[in-house]
Amino acid sequence: MAAVTIVMLCLVAVLAPLLAPYGSGDQDLLVRLQPPVFLGGAWSHPLGTDHLGRDVLSRLLFALRTTLIIASLGVIVGVVTGGLAGLASGLAGRRIDNMFMLLVDAQASVPLTLLALAAVALTGSSPLVLILIVGISEYDKYARVVRSQVLVIKSRTFVESARALGASPLRVAFRHVLPGLVSPLTVLATINFSSVVILESALSFLGVGIQPPNTSLGAMLGEARNYLISNWWLAAIPTAFIVMITMAVSLLGDWLRDLFDRRLSS
Repeated sequence: MAAVTIVMLCLVAVLAPLLAPYGSGDQDLLVRLQPPVFLGGAWSHPLGTDHLGRDVLSRLLFALRTTLIIASLGVIVGVVTGGLAGLASGLAGRRIDNMFMLLVDAQASVPLTLLALAAVALTGSSPLVLILIVGISEYDKYARVVRSQVLVIKSRTFVESARALGASPLRVAFRHVLPGLVSPLTVLATINFSSVVILESALSFLGVGIQPPNTSLGAMLGEARNYLISNWWLAAIPTAFIVMITMAVSLLGDWLRDLFDRRLSS
């Protein structure tokens, strides 16, 4: 069920330009703050309109696509950077290992909000900066997991045999060690995906994420905070999608973890 939900959300996000009845930024102040149809609104705007008269359904579809793209690319950045750092740390000597772990500890100790504000102040707010921020935020988790797995794998017989046959350190790393990291990295990336979605939403809510005219689920939530009492659905609708994404991905991650655990134990 979780996988089906994720596939459906991804299809809706990909087909957003075709499914959206209006443009993401189309405004009509004459119909501003219309309620959704389940609260007595018109079918011309099934989920109502916001304070600028923009169709909530159309903005929701484009926001879903933006959030999923940023979260997916952020996870990839975290997996690549953290995975390579953990791989190098686990295979290198004690001095390089200690240096990498010091960098990981230093990154984990910096408040992410402060890092995001500093990055936006220095480079300006853009989707690329946001992707790098959410990717770096999970860097330490991947590095620690990969390092611990490498320390176990590199002591196994087939790795020592490859070294004895003259395999170079790069060949040992990418041919013999890296394939054993696919399962834990897949599970960790799936589980952390929901955290990245929440992080992107929080940064956009604070105004340091996606900027107009672009939108995301967090940006929609941030725009609706001034209407929580009078027009609560403006915040409830994107929140429901954030909860749906995080729950579905978390359940999929738990299923993958159980699946790989059964394979390893059998």
